[in-house]
Amino acid sequence: MDALDAGRRLVDDLNPGMEEALEARYGHLLPGMAEAVVDFAYGRQYARPGLDLKSRYIATIAALTALGGQTRPQLKVNITGALKAGVSETEIAETIWQMALYGGFPSAINGLNAALEVFAEEQQKQDRSNSSMNPSAVG
Repeated sequence: MDALDAGRRLVDDLNPGMEEALEARYGHLLPGMAEAVVDFAYGRQYARPGLDLKSRYIATIAALTALGGQTRPQLKVNITGALKAGVSETEIAETIWQMALYGGFPSAINGLNAALEVFAEEQQKQDRSNSSMNPSAVG
């Protein structure tokens, strides 16, 4: 399996629709950009041996938090992916809080706020899924 195929497989599991969303948003400016992101970021980085996916997400969340508020959209996407990869909410919060030492308190607090938003969004998705599976639980 080549890197692009490996990347697409990971994207399908962790961030479905990402390649299409990138292509729709940026394809007219940068043809092939979406495929390049999937190939490199997911196929050549996240799929590499030597570090498990959960650890890669923890490292990514740490880096994006330390970089500051301008990375908020990417931080939220990666927090969502981390949850799907088995990283707990506590592990995510502790990773973000650790970055207060390196990116400063504002970056850590902004990261925690992004995490809280993702946790709430994921809980709402789960609640909707549970209620659609059990119609008698509604109301």
